Amino acid sequence: MTTQTAGDLLRHWRLERRLSQLELAGRAETSTRHLSFIETGRATPSRTMLVHLCEQLEVPLRERNRLLLAAGYAPVYGEPSLDSLAMAPVRDAMRQLLVGLEPFPALAIDQNWNIVDVNAGMALMLEGIDPALFTAPANALRLSLHPDGMAGRIINLAEWRGHLFERMTRGIEATGSPELIALLAELREYPGGEIELSLPAPDQVVVPLRLRHDGQELSFISATTVFGTPMNVTVAELAIESFYPADVATKKLLTSAPS
Repeated sequence: MTTQTAGDLLRHWRLERRLSQLELAGRAETSTRHLSFIETGRATPSRTMLVHLCEQLEVPLRERNRLLLAAGYAPVYGEPSLDSLAMAPVRDAMRQLLVGLEPFPALAIDQNWNIVDVNAGMALMLEGIDPALFTAPANALRLSLHPDGMAGRIINLAEWRGHLFERMTRGIEATGSPELIALLAELREYPGGEIELSLPAPDQVVVPLRLRHDGQELSFISATTVFGTPMNVTVAELAIESFYPADVATKKLLTSAPS
């Protein structure tokens, strides 16, 4: 994204959300004329109006700060380090969630899929991975699809690649993250067969992750948990990715494993 002015950035996000000026003006309870003047720089909006428009467009908090700076205002949303004292309640909540999901695998990630924390259940998935891939910041998608990562153990690799790439594309549309764009380009260069985005079978409810482990085939359903009503960039970009057994054999292996 090469735009610089607040009006340009606002227009970018309006087009990303596929809204006309009339539709956005209706949602924001303002006039189309005023919105047009903001986008073209003929009107100087208040900070409150800009935040209100960002809310209607569901602009990520990081990008809201960028838009406010472009308009000459100070950022509204902080970005404290996850290691800071203020973020201790978030760290505690995240750890409770991860531990509470054991023995099922789960990990905490940021918006670019960099790993923040993992639970003990992830050991099963991460075994055999080249240690070089764990160099900080270790990335969950790189660990999954790199030839020296999990890729060699994923039975439905082409299907799983297609699922992850679709999720990444949606994430790029939602956030505009340059890091995520670069990561997607990198991952597309990895071997793994033609990407499968086939129609689901009549009884299929999700795309499973099918993994080889000690001569067995394990099957997982993935789910994502985010923090509600985040008020700073750090919390807004955190998520818990968890993997639940998709069949009886997988559940039996996980729940019978020694703690």
